[in-house]
Amino acid sequence: MKNQFLLREDITFLNFGSFGACPKPIFEDYQNWQRILEMEPVQFITVDGYDYLKTSRKALAKYINCPEMDLVFVTNPTFAINILAKSLKLNPGDEILSTNIEYGAMDRTWEYYCEKSGANYIKQTITLPLVDKQTVIREFFEGFTTKTKVIFISQITSSTALILPVKEICEEAKRRGVITIVDGAHVPGHIDLDLQELEADFYTGACHKWMMAPKGCSFLYAKEEFHSLLDPLIISWGYKAFVPSDSLFFDYHQFNGTRDFSAFLTIPACIDFMNKYDWKTVSDACKDLLITEAPRFFDLLGSKPLAPLSKEFFGQICSIPISTPEPEKLQRLLYEKYKIEIPVMRHGNDLYIRFSVQAFNTIEDLNVLYEALSDIMNSSDLINKAY
Repeated sequence: MKNQFLLREDITFLNFGSFGACPKPIFEDYQNWQRILEMEPVQFITVDGYDYLKTSRKALAKYINCPEMDLVFVTNPTFAINILAKSLKLNPGDEILSTNIEYGAMDRTWEYYCEKSGANYIKQTITLPLVDKQTVIREFFEGFTTKTKVIFISQITSSTALILPVKEICEEAKRRGVITIVDGAHVPGHIDLDLQELEADFYTGACHKWMMAPKGCSFLYAKEEFHSLLDPLIISWGYKAFVPSDSLFFDYHQFNGTRDFSAFLTIPACIDFMNKYDWKTVSDACKDLLITEAPRFFDLLGSKPLAPLSKEFFGQICSIPISTPEPEKLQRLLYEKYKIEIPVMRHGNDLYIRFSVQAFNTIEDLNVLYEALSDIMNSSDLINKAY
């Protein structure tokens, strides 16, 4: 599959999790939309764009199983969460219950709006390594109080790369009568996503990661009963529209002034690409390779898995606790000397090296990483045994 992507041949690319990478047919579809835009920009933006977006939104809705009227495209999940955090009318003393392993930009978003409103962002501790789903659920709801107004949780975490039991958490939250918001940035195209089954009140996912869309293509899902709660993050022509669409949610949030929304229109091409190459089978093979090969990296670095090595907790990304005095320096060394694209991430006081396995990755790519880490451990003090 390597020849289907535009990635540089001289780089061992093990960081699909950060921004994805666009296959050639999808990128060509993207460029075609941009050409259509430039051939008649007024028609594209003010007339035809509505129909183009409707077609793409309909395809996405079918793919993730939700009503198309409950979807709007956004550039990234951070944009989506900002819409929600700004709109929820938090009061002093209200609590947002989350975990201590959420994505840093999301933590900052909630902290900002909580500080402005007097609400509290609760980062409930989830013990690592995970033992089982039931323990995660129990620990999470130990942070629940009568002041809990919203639950916010990742379906797949960023720095720790763990799949969390959000379906069960949403079910319990619904029983307790609180709003549920799920950050699914890493989910679409990575693990199965059925929004009707999940029943989160709000959900955001990135299509430019594992669905392989061009950068800046994500979505916000909101149940119809909550549409009226959400203020537009940017006030534009959709507010008091001269010719309203059949959805105020769409009008308020889809058009934010002049911009190239071509990336949003590639969703049908992404789905066609995945169907053509039987992506479920491809993804399963990637997950099998990760689970098979991960143990040697834990052994090399003196680390332990953050959860049982199974598809219940791991998809196509795996984070390994690492001991290094200079994580940023280690990341640059891996890239500049060994030509490996891989993140070395901070999460509080913890450090992780996270590798991704995508269709074009082979065991040889993982061998390159293993040999590079071994070489660094033998020749410098930049990596120590974690335990």
